[in-house]
Amino acid sequence: MMIPTLSLEVNNQYRALDSPEEAAIWILQTLHLSGKFPIAGGELSVVFVDDAQIAKIHGDYIGDPTPTDVITFPANNEMESAGEIIVSVDHARIRAEELKVPFSRELSLYLIHGWLHLAAYDDKNEVECAKMREAEQAALTVLDETEVPLKFTLLEI
Repeated sequence: MMIPTLSLEVNNQYRALDSPEEAAIWILQTLHLSGKFPIAGGELSVVFVDDAQIAKIHGDYIGDPTPTDVITFPANNEMESAGEIIVSVDHARIRAEELKVPFSRELSLYLIHGWLHLAAYDDKNEVECAKMREAEQAALTVLDETEVPLKFTLLEI
């Protein structure tokens, strides 16, 4: 199986997220090279934002002006785009505290979730949601098996 070429662009708009580029690129490249969750080739854009920014995007494009964890825009072959994943760092920080899981793990899960949307997984009903959760766990396992200690960290501001 031929894996399509993928270029990654990471845009950190969240002031307290410390240099997430290396960890984000490693996660996405690892998922891509695993071949287990194929997406279209092209440029994949990842943007880290706060709840206010993601709520505005959510309202403008989806009609729901509330914050959410991840918004994924699909691939556009004509523009050589593999898609765009927009992640709320605020949401990950708060949810990690609620669930008592490491912040980096929760933020990684949001990137995985966005990737899986690009790989044609969805979560609009219970059956799709169950498949998405299963794929998320499989993707986390792929990352865990590499034993690379890259993590997302927050700055004390």
